[in-house]
Amino acid sequence: MMKMKMLPFLLLFFTLFSCKDEKETTQQNTPKPNIIFILADDLGYGDVSALNKDSKIPTPNMDQLANEGMVFTDAHSNSSVCTPTRYGVLTGEYAWRSRIKQGVLLGYSPSLIEEDQETIAKYLKKSGYKTACIGKWHLGIDWKLKNGNYHEGKKGELFTRQLVAFKDADAIAFSEEAKGGPKRAGFDYSYILPASLDFQPYCYLENNVTVEAPTDSTAGNDMDTGYTGAFWRPGRKAPSFEFDQVLPTFTQKAVDFIDENKKGENPFFLYLPLNAPHTPWVPTESFNGKSQAGQYGDFVNMVDDVVGQILAKVKEAGLEENTMIVFTSDNGAYWKPEFIEEFDHRSNYNFRGMKADIYDGGHHIPFMVKYPGKVKAGSKSAQTICLTDFFATCQDLLNNTNSRPRDSFSLWPILNGKSTSIDRAPVVHHSGGGKFAIRDGVWKMIEGMGSGGFTEPVFPPYNPDDPKGQLYNLQEDIAETNNLYNDHPEIVSDLESKLNQLKTQ
Repeated sequence: MMKMKMLPFLLLFFTLFSCKDEKETTQQNTPKPNIIFILADDLGYGDVSALNKDSKIPTPNMDQLANEGMVFTDAHSNSSVCTPTRYGVLTGEYAWRSRIKQGVLLGYSPSLIEEDQETIAKYLKKSGYKTACIGKWHLGIDWKLKNGNYHEGKKGELFTRQLVAFKDADAIAFSEEAKGGPKRAGFDYSYILPASLDFQPYCYLENNVTVEAPTDSTAGNDMDTGYTGAFWRPGRKAPSFEFDQVLPTFTQKAVDFIDENKKGENPFFLYLPLNAPHTPWVPTESFNGKSQAGQYGDFVNMVDDVVGQILAKVKEAGLEENTMIVFTSDNGAYWKPEFIEEFDHRSNYNFRGMKADIYDGGHHIPFMVKYPGKVKAGSKSAQTICLTDFFATCQDLLNNTNSRPRDSFSLWPILNGKSTSIDRAPVVHHSGGGKFAIRDGVWKMIEGMGSGGFTEPVFPPYNPDDPKGQLYNLQEDIAETNNLYNDHPEIVSDLESKLNQLKTQ
């Protein structure tokens, strides 16, 4: 009789235990998501029609990505030029903490990422991911020299123009495998351009080996030929290298990588830093005239097509439901006032300045994330974020509570809808010329006067009648026209203290 009375309790116990066991098994068997990070080069916030209704450039695929995921309307690159932003994306740290304090590297520059530096690729690789970098690298490579040595930078030594230029290219054994580069940064596979498409050497490297040695040369293409944007510097190039085929080449390599890994045992991380729409603006023939913003606009439309091809391939491969796709830009657009006037197009939206500047036009960028079932389609966030936050976001995505890079804060609570904000330190901005600014809430404080980039005045001479710096309330003054530095000394003092603390941590 006792056994009969115990039977319902035993059945309930085993049922609950079975459910718990099944739940734990399901959680353990949930696959890690594939991660694709697409980094456009010099794309402005105002270029994307989903972000700017007055854009003169059709961007249907970027718009689709925005509609199918979350848009961050207050996203910033950690620098307003190429190299330092890439460093921040991969390491989760501001690049001014490294050996480079201003400017960018060149095509012969040694590796900026140190051997012992943790990167997102290394972290994901240790987490079971296959990692790939396809596109514009621009973080230095240790070229093999004919004397058997490598052109390496010394740890702790500042990058100077003399160090990064390395004009004696004849000393390089281009057919030999280089060190550093994507391999050192943790990528299993890489197919890259060494730097920007306007810096020699003009050649591809696959897994740190040149696909075709740069034995030919180009006389360059002068920017003073009018509004063409097809500018590149003279220097060495591979005989079959074609400037307008670089973006299609990277696109095909990325599509092939997704195809080859669609049924792989391990998830993949594809870092896809495009060479466009950075100069030279070289849209292929089928994209000519696609926009109302000249060759630049046509090149942006070509970038949009790349996004479309990636989205289509992910869907075709059956990976859409378990792939997180991030799309953003490394800084603002190179879009001068005369271009705005000529085309009635504001590439950098209503922000002041352009690429390289400390003003928001230099670093306020598009940023959107698609992850079906995890990130709500058509959602938006006004949280102030920085590209350094990608690293910690991936850690949180994989439920890793280990220490985070010091300048990286997870966006996952916002992405998954658990929160509308995060407890984030103020964002530090850095211009191409090394000028600092800090953003905390509605306030932005810039050290000194001038843009520190391309917009005049860059570093104006001291004028005792001018404020010692700049302070803007971005909630009321998005275009940074009303300098309140002298009106709010208490806010200036607080922001200066916070900036100095972040610089020295």
